[in-house]
Amino acid sequence: MPSSPAIDRRALVRRHHVEQTTLDPRSPVTVGNGELGFTVDLTGLQSMPGEYPVHRRGHEPDRDVPGTLLGTQSQWAWHSIAGEREYSLEETTRRYEVDGRLVPYVEESPRGTPGYDANRWFRANPHRLDLGRVGFVAVSDDDGDDGDGDSDGGRLAALRPGDLADTRQVLDLWSGTVDSAFSHRGVPVRVLTAVHPTRDRIGVTVASARAAGLAIAVDFPYGSSDWHNAADWDSPGAHTTTVTAAGGGWVVERTLDDSTYRVHVVATGAELEHVAPHRVVLRPTADDVDVVVELTTDGQGDMVALTSRAGHADTATTAGDAREVHRASAAHWQRFWESGAALELAGTDDPRARELERRVVLSQYVTAVNSAGSLPPQETGLVCNSWRGKFHLEMHWWHAAHFPMWGRPELLEPSLGWYRHALPLARDTARAQGYAGARWPKQLGSVLRETPSSIGVHLVWQQPHVVYLSELVHRVTGDDAFLREQAEVVFASAEFMADFAQAGPDGFTLGPPLVPAQESYAGERARLSNPPFELAYWRWALRTANAWRERLGLEPEERWAAVAEGMTAPHVRDGVYTGVDVEPFTIRTDHPSMLGALGIVPDVGLIDADVMRATYLDVLRDWDWSSTWGWDYPMMAMTATRIGEPGWAVDALMDVAGKNVVLPNGHNHQTDSLPLYLPGNGGLLAAVALMARTHLDGGAGFPSGWDVRLEGFPATV
Repeated sequence: MPSSPAIDRRALVRRHHVEQTTLDPRSPVTVGNGELGFTVDLTGLQSMPGEYPVHRRGHEPDRDVPGTLLGTQSQWAWHSIAGEREYSLEETTRRYEVDGRLVPYVEESPRGTPGYDANRWFRANPHRLDLGRVGFVAVSDDDGDDGDGDSDGGRLAALRPGDLADTRQVLDLWSGTVDSAFSHRGVPVRVLTAVHPTRDRIGVTVASARAAGLAIAVDFPYGSSDWHNAADWDSPGAHTTTVTAAGGGWVVERTLDDSTYRVHVVATGAELEHVAPHRVVLRPTADDVDVVVELTTDGQGDMVALTSRAGHADTATTAGDAREVHRASAAHWQRFWESGAALELAGTDDPRARELERRVVLSQYVTAVNSAGSLPPQETGLVCNSWRGKFHLEMHWWHAAHFPMWGRPELLEPSLGWYRHALPLARDTARAQGYAGARWPKQLGSVLRETPSSIGVHLVWQQPHVVYLSELVHRVTGDDAFLREQAEVVFASAEFMADFAQAGPDGFTLGPPLVPAQESYAGERARLSNPPFELAYWRWALRTANAWRERLGLEPEERWAAVAEGMTAPHVRDGVYTGVDVEPFTIRTDHPSMLGALGIVPDVGLIDADVMRATYLDVLRDWDWSSTWGWDYPMMAMTATRIGEPGWAVDALMDVAGKNVVLPNGHNHQTDSLPLYLPGNGGLLAAVALMARTHLDGGAGFPSGWDVRLEGFPATV
């Protein structure tokens, strides 16, 4: 295609800065580095957490205590609450007959059954921690109690939205800095907030703090076992907080059962006081205050000791000041935006184009902040907890496949390396079930242990993900060292896949037992088989694993090839692909995942494009869109692109369905209990990358008449 003028990336990014002048309870902004996230309200800190609630899921029997979107979370901070006794996963195990043998699965135990207590404990532990709340408090003019219940000796009081005037906040995407301005007691205040790119260090500068009657409080909670909540503020006796002066600042030692971490505080223009068991306060001694808060761990308990990265060793002091954090952040984010791929749609008349461009830019930011760390990310990233902070491996593709697709493989490689760490668990699971190779779990946290579930343990579509993600990285980097380093994971994954497939009269089959990506069938897991997406994905991954062997000078595995080429054809009924090949064939709720067989997966010769086109139209006809999820729309866009319908792709990405909403802060909102959903953001970027690459290769990647400018998109799968 003819070349076009270079994209002005600075202008592209800056026209999508997030500016807010009023409090939007669904849309706070986050600064972070992939390992640490710090989410702030209109004050630039976490001063009004109750104004940004996360509500409990109705079917989860947890405490009815709202969480908050204003989290301070890291990849390494995890905790378990001691159980009444030692529990065993065997208590939650159910066995299914497969090929004449009994195969164990750690299933969720219903309430009232002998395994219920064990199930509850394993599902709740370990959970991700909120490391502390850093927020402004008002300093009273006198020593009287203001009666609001949030004061310390009547001298400090919580801020309320009505206490602020002239609010304006800008998340500067180009520098990764939040610039917040407001007035308190008639005095203008300005706050600059950022996170260091390579250390878990928060830098904050405050202008006019003392004149405005503001101090900064840091409060520390206990860990919570709630589905949605990372903090328990009602158990002060269950944890300890000690403070010592050190290195020109202060060190706060935190102990929660077996988990420990440190908070290093350095401040200019303020003094620190330990005013309550789990509260420290920085009282301004000048109008201009400079604060650095650094969080570290030595990996005790359920914490993850990530000493390979600067900032994760348990260092003794905090160096630098907030302005150094801001400079480092600005340099990092400028490099980020100037690297990798870029898409500009500003010249397009279609009004959807600017909104799509906004979503693309903001999705790059929120996934870099939340999904580029050393563990696979949880679905709500480092903002707040969902599923108690655990990560889901079937979602890893949706979180992070786009990084290499946009020319940034280095942002996927840390979490992809986790699979090498977890390989023993996956091998043990396969071995216990009588299979070769490695079977990857669905849901877990810092502890290498599967989480009991009636659905998750029967999912198989996460199994090829590590092959796909590894292939993406190698295609972009061409790094033979990575090829050798990751080969064991790829090969062990393929070994299980080849062994899991069962020979039948019409070819190799998948299941039962099995739950497809479309989880609506979970109640019938004992008899389900052959979902189209998984069949095509199996063929693609086994072929790719053998291609890795050939690249390393090894002979292809005959069994892998036989299974790949012998996969049974997906079931067709009334001219369309069905969800499974047994009754009820297709349930029209949840993910229309049969579309992924020629969308997420490229053409592998197993899917008829005309039948897939008919299936796509059948889905559009009467699917229950209220039951879909944020990644369904990008999946549909990928399918539309593969079958040459770019208009359908844009229609899917810009659908107005409830779970395809993208908030002002760039997050994909789902429900009050799932207020952000990073697989939706990552899926959007993966779909657009496929559209861009198709466009660059001379295909129909975008609708006719769109003015599309592209840079830096590498070849993809």
